[in-house]
Amino acid sequence: MIANKKPEVLFLFNRRVRETYISPDELERLESFANWNWFECNGGNIYQAHEKPETIQQLCEQVKGVDGMVVCHGAPRINEKILEHAPNLKIIGELEGDRFAVRIDLETCWQRNISTVDTTQGSSYPVAEWALALILISLRNAGAMFRKITAGTPPSGEEKRKNQKMLYGKRVGLIGCGHMGRRLIKFLRGFEVDIWVHDPYLPREMAEAIGFVQTSLDNLLSQCNVVVCLAPLTPKTEGMIGKRELDLLPSGSAFVNVSRGKIVDSKALIERLKRGDITAGIEAFDPEPIPPDSEIIHLPNVFLSPHFAGLTGDDYPHFFKLMVDELERFFQGHQTWFDLTTRSKANRRGEVPE
Repeated sequence: MIANKKPEVLFLFNRRVRETYISPDELERLESFANWNWFECNGGNIYQAHEKPETIQQLCEQVKGVDGMVVCHGAPRINEKILEHAPNLKIIGELEGDRFAVRIDLETCWQRNISTVDTTQGSSYPVAEWALALILISLRNAGAMFRKITAGTPPSGEEKRKNQKMLYGKRVGLIGCGHMGRRLIKFLRGFEVDIWVHDPYLPREMAEAIGFVQTSLDNLLSQCNVVVCLAPLTPKTEGMIGKRELDLLPSGSAFVNVSRGKIVDSKALIERLKRGDITAGIEAFDPEPIPPDSEIIHLPNVFLSPHFAGLTGDDYPHFFKLMVDELERFFQGHQTWFDLTTRSKANRRGEVPE
């Protein structure tokens, strides 16, 4: 690269992403250290990138002088054919929505020493905040108290007293400890809780570095005051928490799910809650939306929210901000934060980690 020459970054996504994800402020920040261009493309979905030959041919002409790429909805799969036309490419980033790296041929990129990053976890930050809220709500069974007030039958002093459980000093178990889990750990520090984690995809040294106990799923479920499900939905995690696992939850504990509804057996969850000795905060349920005749709606020991925690109320989602952060780190010669690696790929696909 010529000294002082700004790197060239190419965006590959559809118009909706361009108009709703790309914040003008963040675009201006990108322009302070890189030039950019947008290649509009349409098609495909989160499970299959589009393969329109005319689009790919046009793209091969566009990538010749490109140093970085950002792909998102509508982009074709960036494979060996395209990479052969991009000799200067050093980094490619997935903006959002492709947890299985459908739009990036990871192995070919790695063979060519092209860095691969992913900011799909941008939604993890607001979800971690809501996870903390659901923990607090569940420990006090605040949903039941609210329903009594709105029904015109305020809870009695005894009802209020038996529903008071502080988070401070409790043991909190996290099923999954990716970006969302690590963010939640930061929020939990002020409560001086004991944190246990079950996540077979974590490097072993992370437990010591961050400060938690890495343990088995059964240990976590049976010995924690609060259990929070944060695992991604993969072929390996679907249905992972069933009747046997829910029966391990100790009386008086709280169960929170902010990941995906299909990880938890819905029928088994309802039956466990009907015993009345645990509370729950459920952000994700299977099916969604929750059927109006589902028993879970009327259970007094559960607080339900409509799978909205990933929203922030901002004009633009946070994904592009994180991507600009990554590009700035990379082109300034620093280590990127959100690398797609063999371990992260295995995690998302439910494969055995290397």
